[in-house]
Amino acid sequence: MNQWPLWAVLAPGEPARLESRALVIVMPDWEEDGEEQPFEVIPGSGHYHALIGTDPIDVGAEMQIAEKLSLECDEPVYSIERANDPWTVMSWRNGALEILEVGPEALAKSLGCPLPGSDESSDPAVRKPLRKVAWAEGVRAEDALRVLEEDAGEPVPPGQYRLEDRPRGLLISSGTSDIGYADLTVSERLPRARVYGVVASPNLDTFFVNVLQGGECIGQFAQPPYEIPHFPVVHEIMGEQSPERILAALGIPAEWFRNE
Repeated sequence: MNQWPLWAVLAPGEPARLESRALVIVMPDWEEDGEEQPFEVIPGSGHYHALIGTDPIDVGAEMQIAEKLSLECDEPVYSIERANDPWTVMSWRNGALEILEVGPEALAKSLGCPLPGSDESSDPAVRKPLRKVAWAEGVRAEDALRVLEEDAGEPVPPGQYRLEDRPRGLLISSGTSDIGYADLTVSERLPRARVYGVVASPNLDTFFVNVLQGGECIGQFAQPPYEIPHFPVVHEIMGEQSPERILAALGIPAEWFRNE
């Protein structure tokens, strides 16, 4: 794996079984000769092993996997999300989560399965928290809020999303630094809308745009590009090819990614 892992699940059991169960949980229709699986299994030196992923579009899968695996394990299962700042570490028991005040590297090492890049990740120059925002063409804030609450089955907590109506659509950001799967949910429940989910590091040297429609990623702009792309590759967004100009075309302030 040549990219810094953005999320991980630390779970007890046999690596082959953990891989099989995780695939059933997040990709029930996956076939060995078809789509590439969204994670890699890193065997540990003890009873715990790690499932790790590097694609920003898959951030959130760690919670789904950890929750389901915890229902099958007598010992706790841990999920780690390193895409945003601050990093999030959770312990799962019988499907219930608890947020832990512990560093992800320290936890992983204590369980015998250190994360790739752990030696470098304490360096602020290497640790590059990613943030995610979205632009939804032709969508209004009231419609986005409605479908997000319908999907969640409850009112959205104050501050979770910032929905800003613009002349041609809607900007979706978050007061908690991460919009989760809001871009995917809006594209799925409002299938006529084209949604651009933008994930970037503070200096924009890591930059992704996932073009979504009908709940599917129909194109992905990536800098740096993937050696093996997961989705159809596009080389421009709205006619632009650099992160700064793409953000300008989408009406997304670059400062949103640089704010501490």
